[in-house]
Amino acid sequence: MKEENNLAFVDGQNLYMGTTKSSKKSWKVDLVKFRIYLSAKHHVKKAYYFFGYVDEKYQELYEEIQAAGFILRFRQHTSAMIGKKKGNVDSDIIFDVMKKINKKEPFDKIVLVSGDGDYKMLVDYLINENRLKKILFPNNEFASSLYKSVGSEYFDCLENKDVKRKIV
Repeated sequence: MKEENNLAFVDGQNLYMGTTKSSKKSWKVDLVKFRIYLSAKHHVKKAYYFFGYVDEKYQELYEEIQAAGFILRFRQHTSAMIGKKKGNVDSDIIFDVMKKINKKEPFDKIVLVSGDGDYKMLVDYLINENRLKKILFPNNEFASSLYKSVGSEYFDCLENKDVKRKIV
């Protein structure tokens, strides 16, 4: 049987806010362990980590994420927008996924890391096309209620005991 070749798309802001800045007990994802988890559990060959914008003061964080095996993607902003708007990467992730499908890039399924309801149409499309491996919510509290209609086989939560112990 052929090993899966899956891609992961991480909404960095959603991951950070759902773990480190969670209203429940906050916790920090070990990025190296998280990348290993994505590979071992979900057969992720390439993992893209999306940020709102580039800020030189976070250079060490960017290097840490890359060293863990993630491919960084940054949202383009004009200098007037930086600091005035959150780094909303939803459309960038959706566009990147759809572009890979349209160009028939060689991969099997998508793992999406976010609880943001803005991805619901993408998730529905991927399920219809048999291209969704999992959507991983950073925590249950921030998971959009829009995903209640998605079968439980398509999602998991990073704060669940069995997952969390592998990535902290």
